[in-house]
Amino acid sequence: MKISKICQILEANIVCCKELADAEVYSACGSDMMSDVLAFVKDHGILLTGLVNPQTVRTAMMMDMKGIIFVRGKKPDSSVVSLAEENGIVILTTEYRMYTACGLLYTAGLYTDGSDKV
Repeated sequence: MKISKICQILEANIVCCKELADAEVYSACGSDMMSDVLAFVKDHGILLTGLVNPQTVRTAMMMDMKGIIFVRGKKPDSSVVSLAEENGIVILTTEYRMYTACGLLYTAGLYTDGSDKV
């Protein structure tokens, strides 16, 4: 699924790296625990989280993730945005809570393991 499609589904705003909105992501992960992200995420995914700090971007970098979606209207500060821009990680913000955002993406066909099977 393209990041631009995710943006539409979640009524999200792109904070940085708009030029990468046509990138494809193959899975999604919703977590505020970066240790869980490190243990379970596959590459070319997108992370949904309410944890707004540079460690979130560093985790996404380590896992070769394409983007981060900050839920519940959370807004990253300039240090988070700068780090994401330097590393080509798209940042989105949405007003949806994590549970709802994950459900909307799942319903639209984006799964945790990159498959197209329910």
